[in-house]
Amino acid sequence: MGSSQNIFFLLLISCYVVTLVAAQDESGFVGTIDPKLLKKKVTTSHFRFYWQDIVGGSNATSIPILPPLPKFNNSFSAFGLVRIIDNALTLTPNVTSKLLGRAQGIYASTSQTELDLLMIQNFALFEGKYNGSVITISGRNVANNKVRELPVIGGSGVFRYAKGYAEASTISFDPLTGDTVVEYNVYVTHQKL
Repeated sequence: MGSSQNIFFLLLISCYVVTLVAAQDESGFVGTIDPKLLKKKVTTSHFRFYWQDIVGGSNATSIPILPPLPKFNNSFSAFGLVRIIDNALTLTPNVTSKLLGRAQGIYASTSQTELDLLMIQNFALFEGKYNGSVITISGRNVANNKVRELPVIGGSGVFRYAKGYAEASTISFDPLTGDTVVEYNVYVTHQKL
């Protein structure tokens, strides 16, 4: 009698598992999430970082992974150039000031006529309650404009479901080394801690 109960129980569990697997359609959609789970209080925060783009020397944090296309190698646009970055985000424009995080990602020159960059970067933060959290910024950066606006497209940690924008302004550019300091004012809406 015990073995027939075990077989019945196994068949019942098998039917349940098949039903669960069948509930997920071929697109991967499983179901909707209860909106009450997402209704946490939100806040908007303003951060100021100084983005240190060091392109030369033994301490370079911005490395070319694709050079400009030959036709544009000597032009101001540098069309086709792609750099991977691990730039310091500091408290002041001075490269030796307090390190708040790192800008990690890539930027690429995407215009044939001007210095127009596609920026894809994560601002990985190290300080205080934001330690381990990331703000993701991706968008167009026309480097010759005084102020450039880029969208905040998300984040992780404290910045899960983040949205907002960043304003970038060049503080200094060294034409001999190519090193650049950019002030980023980031306005981000995120869930409260």
